[in-house]
Amino acid sequence: MVQTWLVFIPQLPSSPSSLRVLVWRRMRAAGAAALQQGVWVLPQTPEHEQLLRDVLVEAQQQGGSGILMVATPLDADRASEVVERFRADRDQEYVEFGVQCRDFLAEIAKETTARNWTFAALEENEHDIQKLHTWLEKVRARDFFGASRPTPLRCAGGVRACPAWLCGGDLCP
Repeated sequence: MVQTWLVFIPQLPSSPSSLRVLVWRRMRAAGAAALQQGVWVLPQTPEHEQLLRDVLVEAQQQGGSGILMVATPLDADRASEVVERFRADRDQEYVEFGVQCRDFLAEIAKETTARNWTFAALEENEHDIQKLHTWLEKVRARDFFGASRPTPLRCAGGVRACPAWLCGGDLCP
C-alpha cells in the first residue's frame, strides 16, 4: 500500500515569535515530522487533516498563511526515509521517557534510603507516576509506524527504567 501524506507548509511572520512557537508545539504534539525548515508532514487521516486545517485557520487569524496538500512520494526510497524520520522521532521520545523513569526510580531509592515516607512525598510520587504514564500514552499515540520502543536495559544504561506497572509491560524485555 502506498502511504499518502498531508504536507503543511506554514508561512508565518517572523515577529512576534509566538505564532511560530504555537505551530511548532502543535506539530510536535501531533507527532508530525519536519521534512525541512517549516515543512511538516503527517500520515493522511481524517483526524490529521482536521488538525492541520485547524492550525492553518489559527495561523491565518494571527496574520500567517500556509498551504495544506496531499502528497505521495514518487521514489520508494524517499517514502522510506519519511517513515524512518517518524520512527527516529519516536525512538528519541522513548529514550527520553526511559531516562525520566530511571531518574524517578533513583529518586524513589533515595527517598527509601532516607525513609522519607511522608504523605506529601508519597502523593508527589503518585503524581510523578501519573505524569510518566500520561507522557508514555501520548508518545504511543504518535507512534504511527512502530518505533523500536527501547527496552529498559537499552534506554537506561543497565537500570530497569520502566517497571511493568508503569508502562503495562510494553517496554519490558
